Amino acid sequence: MIAAASNVLWNNGAVCNKYYRITCTGLAYQGANPCKSGSVVVKIVDHRPTTAAGTMDLSEQAFAKIANTAAGKINIQYTPYVHSRCPIT
Repeated sequence: MIAAASNVLWNNGAVCNKYYRITCTGLAYQGANPCKSGSVVVKIVDHRPTTAAGTMDLSEQAFAKIANTAAGKINIQYTPYVHSRCPIT
């Protein structure tokens, strides 16, 4: 489960290889709620150059865990996650 972080989150690579718990909070535009219950933990492995604050591109597998993939774009809540084998430093 991987993701790419936007400029603000990327912070010159400071979040590379860090983990975040992601929860779907709703559709990014009007329509039926695509969210599934629960959350997913992703590892940030890439940079998505955009000035949109706090955005992430989730892998298809990670997206499918928290939302219907047909939605395409969702609103999320994210928090740093300390992985038991790889603590955030």
